[in-house]
Amino acid sequence: MEIGIVVGTVTATRKDESLVGAKMLVTQPIGIDEQPVQSQPIITVDTVGAGVGEKVIFVKGSIASRACDNYSAPVDAAIVGIIDILECDYGKG
Repeated sequence: MEIGIVVGTVTATRKDESLVGAKMLVTQPIGIDEQPVQSQPIITVDTVGAGVGEKVIFVKGSIASRACDNYSAPVDAAIVGIIDILECDYGKG
């Protein structure tokens, strides 16, 4: 699992049938310090009702499609949680 922040939405009127009804969001992967960890955001399928500006937990790869209603959907990244609080002592003292 990784953390990210939702920075936008995607609307695609033409897409694979298994993605009809799926909410797609643009997610910027971030580190524990909440700074971007790669230059390009990714498109994620939202499974939990996240919105722009929220910090989220997402998964990538073949496991991502398991988070969706249709396991055979061509999903490479899926949001599986919304972060309420992120606390970490990593790297301190």
